[in-house]
Amino acid sequence: MKKILITGASGFIGSFLIGEALEKDWQIWAGIRKGSSKEYLQNHHIQFIDLNFADKDKLKEQMATHVSQHGKWDYVIHNAGLTKCLNPADFDRVNYLFSKHLIEALQETGNIPRKFVLMSSLSAHHPGANTAYGKSKLKAEDFLKSQTGFPYIILCPTGVYGPREKDYFLMLKTIKAGLDVTAGLEPQKLSFIYVKDLIKAAYLALESPVRNQSYFVADGNVYSDAEYTAIAKKALGKKRVLKIRVPLQILKTVSVVSEEIAKFTQKPSTLNRDKYEIMKQRDWSCDIRPLEQDLHFQADYDLERGMQECVDWYRANHWL
Repeated sequence: MKKILITGASGFIGSFLIGEALEKDWQIWAGIRKGSSKEYLQNHHIQFIDLNFADKDKLKEQMATHVSQHGKWDYVIHNAGLTKCLNPADFDRVNYLFSKHLIEALQETGNIPRKFVLMSSLSAHHPGANTAYGKSKLKAEDFLKSQTGFPYIILCPTGVYGPREKDYFLMLKTIKAGLDVTAGLEPQKLSFIYVKDLIKAAYLALESPVRNQSYFVADGNVYSDAEYTAIAKKALGKKRVLKIRVPLQILKTVSVVSEEIAKFTQKPSTLNRDKYEIMKQRDWSCDIRPLEQDLHFQADYDLERGMQECVDWYRANHWL
């Protein structure tokens, strides 16, 4: 039976990664922090491990103990990371340094897996590479690419949506309330990937003979911000909304104020300087042809199908 470690397992994407490993009947170790929610990790076949990414020596001790008891992992999906925080330096610490420690610990304890999948982001590349988040993800990518004899695949998904996701959910709530609030006066080109298709890509990457490559992950389509709203309205059964385009300068000011309030309350805000840099970009399209050619990936969900399934879940679970 194949053994897999999935870090960041308690999060939105992580819980779906765990679900697919359960479907495959693999031995699963879910890497989660002490105190993290296990709401979507209730299956009794899931084993939990709290890895100390901050201290590489302790991490190596944990690995040595684990291997002596269970054997080494065949596969590792490193999905843990920060998408928002109070201190921008934490992006670098968690997204880069913790990734570096994990990769080094696997090598230095002789536990190199058959395949290591790093879950990065389109934001690590143009147009989001000038953000603290994007830079931290790119540093992790570059470190992984510098390793020799370490079989990896890097996945860089665009905007990931689906059941249990909370940021796009807030946009849906706004549209349901009758408002379509858009960043900037110029239209945006957007790309998306439904969470189930991202999981499909991740397991294709694990089980493919392809190694040491990096791929953008999207459904293959490009949508305008107006098309996104139209699809959301249809899924929600909403006929009319008030469209408000917020000038970027106003959005920047609001982002700065929101970030300062977050520092005062000590609660990370969804809207901040880094998020503004992402929202102001006009073109989030990406080329997935290498993913289609190398891993034979084909998305099962376009935005319309995925959005409807997503909205249906939110309603069934009383989020909407």
